[in-house]
Amino acid sequence: MSTEVMNKEILRGGQFLVKETQCDDIFTLEDLNEEQKMMRESTKEFVDRELWGHWERFESKDYAYTESCMRKAGELGFLSIAVPEAYGGMGMGFVDTMLVCDYISGATGSFSTAFGAHTGIGTMPITLYGTEEQKKKYVPKLASGEWFGAYCLTEPGAGSDANSGKTKAVLSEDGKYYSITGQKMWISNAGFCNLFIVFARIEDDKYITGFIVENDPENGITLGDEEKKLGIHSSSTRQVFFNDTRVPVENMLSERGNGFKIAMNALNVGRIKLAAACLEAQRRVTNEAVRYASERVQFKTPIINFGAIKAKIAQMATNAYAGESACYRAAKNIEDRIAIRVAEGNTHQEAELKGVEEYAIECSILKVAVSEDVQNTTDEGIQVFGGMGFSADAPMEKAWRDARIARIYEGTNEINRMLAVGMLVKKAMKGHVDLLGPATAVGEELMGIPSFETPDFSALFSEEKDLIARLKKVFLMVAGSAVQKFGPDLEKHQQLLLAAADILIEIYMAESTILRTEKNAKRFGEDAQKAQIAMSKLYLYNAVDLTVQRAKEAIVSFAEGDEQRMMLMGLKRFTKYVNQPNVVELRTIIADKVAADNAYKFD
Repeated sequence: MSTEVMNKEILRGGQFLVKETQCDDIFTLEDLNEEQKMMRESTKEFVDRELWGHWERFESKDYAYTESCMRKAGELGFLSIAVPEAYGGMGMGFVDTMLVCDYISGATGSFSTAFGAHTGIGTMPITLYGTEEQKKKYVPKLASGEWFGAYCLTEPGAGSDANSGKTKAVLSEDGKYYSITGQKMWISNAGFCNLFIVFARIEDDKYITGFIVENDPENGITLGDEEKKLGIHSSSTRQVFFNDTRVPVENMLSERGNGFKIAMNALNVGRIKLAAACLEAQRRVTNEAVRYASERVQFKTPIINFGAIKAKIAQMATNAYAGESACYRAAKNIEDRIAIRVAEGNTHQEAELKGVEEYAIECSILKVAVSEDVQNTTDEGIQVFGGMGFSADAPMEKAWRDARIARIYEGTNEINRMLAVGMLVKKAMKGHVDLLGPATAVGEELMGIPSFETPDFSALFSEEKDLIARLKKVFLMVAGSAVQKFGPDLEKHQQLLLAAADILIEIYMAESTILRTEKNAKRFGEDAQKAQIAMSKLYLYNAVDLTVQRAKEAIVSFAEGDEQRMMLMGLKRFTKYVNQPNVVELRTIIADKVAADNAYKFD
């Protein structure tokens, strides 16, 4: 572990809400080393050569081409980035795995899904929970692309409630194998995988158990037809039926009853990787929109010059920039936490599991924010193209359809919103994040007399960082009062949780964006970061607006009389600008920069 990691204070998951983060303590895309930059370029070259130019094949349900591209990815080492060297992988850090997941996923949702299902939930459960024998037997084949993996958790009656699955595993009389019987659905890679991670219940156990199951049609495994889907047309998605499928007892994954824990931890990693997988899609859609708008002439001028189009391009670029900022901030935190645990004597398995679990709140935040941003970006991309955007002959229509699944993958966004707040409250109860002290201080501030002094906001982002600190007070005011009022019954008030989650999400995303730009302005100069400064201010402006809306909705749902009036006054105080930004000017700066570059070039 580097001295730098050892010497800097790394915030625990969720602590961003109650502790100030310095810009020098976050990692950004501009911090990539030369090896990482080369990896990014080789990934982009593969995507341009094998994927981007063949999007029509993916749209025509060419499952064989998806499989072929996956094999090529395996030959080039892209499937082995996160796999330890001992099992045939490259053993690279968490940031590196995020980087490849990001840039390999932008061309087509079909390949992105196949890649994510294989490298994540198809391989990772074995590397993190498997025995030494299991890892030596299966992981090298998965890392090379000789074999492909799939993940069988969802059932017709078990979706978000993953532990309610009905698939059964019955131990044989001689104790040598389990017979698995049940139905799994929405299984990505089912049509060409060699191995399934299957979750089933043994007897009447409270929790499900994980198994490694080789795909052998002669062992009671049958597949349904390829599903007809809105998007990701060449992602093989089938139902899988197990009928007395024999699985050796040595293929149980981890311990009996540990399946639910495996599934949840796999989802934590999957959520931040899914966010990364939405980034390059945003960049490429933005690029296509900018190029089309520069070439499309109406009323004797390219439509890129129209203010209405500039507003769209600016927002598309801003959302991509914010997503990058937050994703790589969290990825480096996870990588550093893993390094600390390894230095403390944890195994690779223990370190990675606990390192990712520590930032489960941030993983849920990113999954929600970036999956919704990619949907909005593709929607605006269609709008920029106008009638052509609605045509299947142009790339925007398929990008919009492919993006839609991201809000459902890895737990729906509604589930993840409630999880983010719920996990934060649980961390507070365990003493891992001090919410009580700051929430009490906010309550006392509401009762006190506000200061009427005009602060000095002359330094770059001084007002914006002050605003973010006040947005944190809004969350503490709303969530603190809600916890006090409802206690353990808070989870029953889902609409309140959704509102609180939106505030939490905007805080993390806006803060990450501003810290990234502040760091880069210090080392590259403010003149070189004009558009990035504008994007940071625009994102925060939108975050403040959304916070006001969602906080007001939450406050009036549970507070009445004097308490309600006091909280609404506090909301107004905490979200007030001293120097209101010129939003039209910010959008123009951003759009003009993207137009001049004829592409999104902020990464």
